[in-house]
Amino acid sequence: MNMRPFMKLRRIGSGVTLALLLTVAAQPQTARAQSDQLPQADNEYQTGAVLWQQSGAEVRALQYQAFFLARLMLDRDFRARGKVNKKRAVVVDVDETVLDNSRYQARSIVTRQGFTSSGWTDWCNRAQASAIPGAVEFLNYAAARGVRVFYVTNRREPEKAGTITNLKHAGFPGVSNETVLVRTDVASKEPRRQKISERYRIVLLCGDNLSDFSNLFEGKLPDERAAAAEKSREKFGAQFIVLPNAMYGDWENVIYGPGRLSEAEKAARRKSALKVD
Repeated sequence: MNMRPFMKLRRIGSGVTLALLLTVAAQPQTARAQSDQLPQADNEYQTGAVLWQQSGAEVRALQYQAFFLARLMLDRDFRARGKVNKKRAVVVDVDETVLDNSRYQARSIVTRQGFTSSGWTDWCNRAQASAIPGAVEFLNYAAARGVRVFYVTNRREPEKAGTITNLKHAGFPGVSNETVLVRTDVASKEPRRQKISERYRIVLLCGDNLSDFSNLFEGKLPDERAAAAEKSREKFGAQFIVLPNAMYGDWENVIYGPGRLSEAEKAARRKSALKVD
């Protein structure tokens, strides 16, 4: 998916927040002084979403379900088409699609630190994100059948080396400079998908954000995004495989709209977007 202006909680037994708070408190004074200069943010509203992403067995079930369905659709394509002129490809997003960054999201809640590009780059280059359940198995199955896997992400060039290392360590197939396509000039992934389509036939796209599938969903208000999803409904589960992510995404960004908002303004926008009796 996209840049992720948030962070993550690691569950250690039942003491989620306490363990992280103790870790933060134990940092050297110099490190804490530097962190004090980072933008402060009240990310407490994300706690439920991050806990659901980390601890909800339902999330794991949905992730396994998504990649099981992807395997069924890939098999169906082989049965229906057999050999094809263009080699098959599967295109996957990285964040919250094949790699789990929920610990990064959790830390922003515990430390009340806003998003910074340097902090996100540091996390990416630590290469410590774990694999989303079912992702490694499915993509290795696809690669074993001769399908080329492309990792199309809105991580940027300074984060590419760490991303490649992370994907390789997690066991993903065919990871290279050629197959990991980071954001360069524009956020839209459409030009990168079109580039892949010049040499490959994209059988499946997997992502946690609708812009991972088509530019049809880009630059639209919430109602317009819903209408675009309705228009594409026959592709979901057939060509578009959606992974769960309640922590962040375009769904939240479009509620805020353009421009920089204060924490109070963001909270007001979220509350005003609620539909009540």
